[in-house]
Amino acid sequence: MRYDLVVIGAGPGGYVAAIRAAQNGLRVACVEKRATLGGTCLNVGCIPSKSLLHASHLYAQARGGHMARFGIRLPEVGLDLDAMRAEKDKAVSELTGGIQGLFRKNKVERVEGTGRIPGPGRVAVALADGGERVLETAEILIATGSEVMPLPGVAVDGDRIVTSTEALDLPSVPGRLVVLGAGFIGLEMGSIYSRLGSAVTVLDMADRIAPGLDGEVADAAHRLLVRQGLAIRTGTRLVSVETPAAGGVVLTVAPVAGGATERIEADRLLLAAGRRPLTAGLGLEDVGIALDARGRIPVDGEFRTKVPGIRAIGDVVEGPMLAHKAEEEAIACADAIAGRTGFVDHALIPSVMYTDPEVASIGQTEEALKQAGTRYTAGRFPFAANSRAKANRETDGFVKVLAGDDGRVLGVHIIGALAGTMIAQATQAMAFGATAEDIALTCHAHPTHAEALKEAAMAAIGKPIHM
Repeated sequence: MRYDLVVIGAGPGGYVAAIRAAQNGLRVACVEKRATLGGTCLNVGCIPSKSLLHASHLYAQARGGHMARFGIRLPEVGLDLDAMRAEKDKAVSELTGGIQGLFRKNKVERVEGTGRIPGPGRVAVALADGGERVLETAEILIATGSEVMPLPGVAVDGDRIVTSTEALDLPSVPGRLVVLGAGFIGLEMGSIYSRLGSAVTVLDMADRIAPGLDGEVADAAHRLLVRQGLAIRTGTRLVSVETPAAGGVVLTVAPVAGGATERIEADRLLLAAGRRPLTAGLGLEDVGIALDARGRIPVDGEFRTKVPGIRAIGDVVEGPMLAHKAEEEAIACADAIAGRTGFVDHALIPSVMYTDPEVASIGQTEEALKQAGTRYTAGRFPFAANSRAKANRETDGFVKVLAGDDGRVLGVHIIGALAGTMIAQATQAMAFGATAEDIALTCHAHPTHAEALKEAAMAAIGKPIHM
């Protein structure tokens, strides 16, 4: 059998591309080495981590008195870590099974095994039973995602030194946890275990947390996370890691700017210093595809590599390593393969950090606008002045709208309880070229957190009402 398209990888990019291509009338096979579909995001990334974030948030609310202030009296608050993990696993199982059902519905053939490209038009699959199957195809799409960035000199043992994957299933809550990396993953995982009772220290070489965020928002997030109990030390480099026979880990750290070293003792070390494209074993060098300086596959606007018939999307190509970015590229790529128009505006890919409160951004930061010399106005509105947030006692954070001289929205940055949901409206507004006045004049239901976006837009045009 000859296929129109073989997709290597069944993560958010791969499975979406396979389904869309099949909906476009193509004969499609999807190669995935895991026993379950969904890739890193669904199996050991986005979904299980959000389940634990939600569960730990509920636990912290019950233990910290948030529920009591609303008249909900709990005689005893306990932690059942096994039940918490079981609920996480249930959500993952339901969603991975759902993708399998979508494959059947759309007639996508799933091939379990590890894919390699021996040449254009062929994908060799190393099957679980030791055999090999070669798939003949007109087009190949690489959607193999990313993997944890290894740290030279630090060996992951899955026990005392772990990555975010192992951190999802720790057998107990560590008394002392050090997280190496103050990006989104590190801060989210650190938040989970801090809420569950760990003494969490977060280390990063950068001079601030989550460097890609708007500076004002990042500073606010830093203060709130410290208030919640996380010890965050930026401008700090790791010198060495020891695993004593007595147990635990001992880190030697030093200021990036220079200075004396310091030893930090912990029960576990979580490595969250970034991810890299997963391209090893694909045989790219054999077909003439050279990676760029950051290990990514160069592609054009229709995701074509330099080799005809081979395309790539998601974490293996340029751009943020985000599931929703991969999904957008998947649809655009599948449409292009079918001869239709596929397009992704990479300037409008929102980002969300699922800490408490959430942090979400779209478009330009103030720092970027200043560096480019772009004239702009900034409108801000605090959730402390938002009716729904006040009623729910979710008053931390604010919304910031950045608008250009012509009024068009250049960026929106939110730190607040529902930031990840609210950023969708801002993204859609920017996709349609909306001005701050357009948002300000759009009726928002009352009382909702989303009114804070309207108010920030009103502030950006100089006509705030509730501030």
